Amino acid sequence: MPFDPHRAAIRFGTGLSPLLAPPESISAMLRPLGARDEIARQLPIAPYGEVRPSLAEWQAAATRWRKARGTAQEKSAREAYDALRAEARVLKLRNFTTSLARGVAAPEGGLRERLVRFWADHFTVRADGQRWLHLVTPFVEEAIRPRVAARFEEMLIAVVTHPVMLAYLDQDRSLGPNSPAARRGGGLNENLARELLELHTVGVDGPYGQQDVRELAELLTGLGWNIERGMEYRPRRAEPGAETVLGTTFSARSDFGTIREALRMLARHPATARHMARKIAVHFVADTPDPALVATLETAWRDSDGDLFAVTATMLEHPASWEAEARKVKPPFDFVQSSLRALAVPSRRILETGRPGPRRLFQRPLAAMGQEWERPLGPDGWPEQAGAWITPPNMAARIDWAMTVPGRLLDALPDPRAFAGAAVGPGLPDAVAFAARAAESRGEAIGVVLASPAFQRR
Repeated sequence: MPFDPHRAAIRFGTGLSPLLAPPESISAMLRPLGARDEIARQLPIAPYGEVRPSLAEWQAAATRWRKARGTAQEKSAREAYDALRAEARVLKLRNFTTSLARGVAAPEGGLRERLVRFWADHFTVRADGQRWLHLVTPFVEEAIRPRVAARFEEMLIAVVTHPVMLAYLDQDRSLGPNSPAARRGGGLNENLARELLELHTVGVDGPYGQQDVRELAELLTGLGWNIERGMEYRPRRAEPGAETVLGTTFSARSDFGTIREALRMLARHPATARHMARKIAVHFVADTPDPALVATLETAWRDSDGDLFAVTATMLEHPASWEAEARKVKPPFDFVQSSLRALAVPSRRILETGRPGPRRLFQRPLAAMGQEWERPLGPDGWPEQAGAWITPPNMAARIDWAMTVPGRLLDALPDPRAFAGAAVGPGLPDAVAFAARAAESRGEAIGVVLASPAFQRR
């Protein structure tokens, strides 16, 4: 199938917009990946290293409150802690709306935004505990977004050694059983090693066993993080001796270089190429993708040593990626984002915190649709299969949002006939066009289009 600009924006981007032309070619889609991240400049999100309140500020405030209990300073210390917590909640909401607005305003169809969301889901972290709630988006901004067109090993190292990932998978609790630090108690934690193999690299069907998990967990001991300094290597916690993972024996020296070497091996492993080729094809093209597409992506991954720009270009150049049938259902976040893009909702309106604000307009509806922001059920991220999203309660929430929220966002809704064509593109089914024309109000007409399978799929 040949390149189609409308399909490019819908399937590989954040949707069609009446204000932003769809990409004219595959090279136009790829061009922003090699240039300055303009939309991030226009709609900034602070990376983890610059975010406030920081973990150090949280700890200091909590310590002051704890020490002040029972004294005259307790009330003011508690108020300072509560103010910090409120500031974090506000920042989390701002990060959410900014992420939403970026996809609405993204140039050339929004391929970069889709890649960021894909890789953020692949390297899922979940914030558990008050002090982490506002740090997931900054983690994505710092470790993932700058590397969506880099080599996979660069992203893997940045993600796996990031304080947010280390905290999420309890790596700071891991001690080599024979390390000097283990004499005071504690033991090996296999969480990070298991997810690295099962989810992040070679895949659950990859060529590894429990011994590989344990050896990798031992190799990773020493890797930890500090509230003020971030990631750091602690030799006294490292398991002495050499480890063998997937048939490769690594140096017995206890240093961070050995960990980097192991991560590069996993990134370049043939099983990682197979696992990631299929996952990319499933996410962007079809739940059951064309085997030829998967094989071509696998070859591109191996030949380029995991060059993500080359792999993305290969996907876009393959004929199977452009089949006319829309076989993927948009997850709730993508549905809402593409709806806002089709409605040409200004970024300032998405970012507004007045009433009705983003919690009522976006965040709570997303949860009702089955995708609470940054709250996946586990480290394997959000499901890909259509059946996970097309359930009676989830669909009811989508329809309710489509019928009610656009009118609350815009002072004047667009003409239904023009909107239907702009939102769905040239493939607009006659039945949807007729239903939009026959609707009793503009709000109902907009809702009919957004709730239609033609818009819900990509």
